Amino acid sequence: MMCKNFSGFGPSPIPQENTWVQAKEIKDISGFSHGCGKCAPQQGTCKLTLNVKNGVIQEALVECLGCSGMTHSGAMAAEILIGKTILEALNTDLVCDAINDAMKQIFLQLVYGRTQSAFSEGGLEIGAALEDLGKHKASQVATVYSSQNGTRYLQLAEGYITRQGLDENGEIIGYEYVNPNLLIELLQSGKSAEDALAIATKTYGRFAEAKTIINPRGQ
Repeated sequence: MMCKNFSGFGPSPIPQENTWVQAKEIKDISGFSHGCGKCAPQQGTCKLTLNVKNGVIQEALVECLGCSGMTHSGAMAAEILIGKTILEALNTDLVCDAINDAMKQIFLQLVYGRTQSAFSEGGLEIGAALEDLGKHKASQVATVYSSQNGTRYLQLAEGYITRQGLDENGEIIGYEYVNPNLLIELLQSGKSAEDALAIATKTYGRFAEAKTIINPRGQ
């Protein structure tokens, strides 16, 4: 029994920027997506965000965590990525294992049509990656420490945790934080240090109802 040859149908179409595309070449790939990778010793990780138009990287956001050397690698990778095709970037040393791994993961997102902009007409404009950082344009990092003495919030998306509020059972019900990015913006605008710190200091949760308030770094 002979099998039919279906080669004439071409590749399955993938969703790209609100259209269905039969991608046959790198230039057929467009999209906005993210990839997360880790280094070989798994001491650090990278989140890579790319905006790709016609196969070429137009915008890159590199966020690294957990390794001091990786932050410098991220700076170099950001310079390397722009203007390269996604295939070039996949086969270019992006300085750090975690960034290379993130490039591999985002490549898969792009070529299989699993992008954030798959159903967005025209895709996302250049600058969309920076908007991911939020109003004050800073990486959203969580650093939390736990031991037999309890949990200590050190840094969350809102900012640097200065005080932690506990209820009568010693459980966390809120915290006070300083948004360092807002603080710097206020200082640059001419606010005094005292006024800038007061404006940039806010609370979250039921901090006002706390029975005990602790310094998470010193208690």
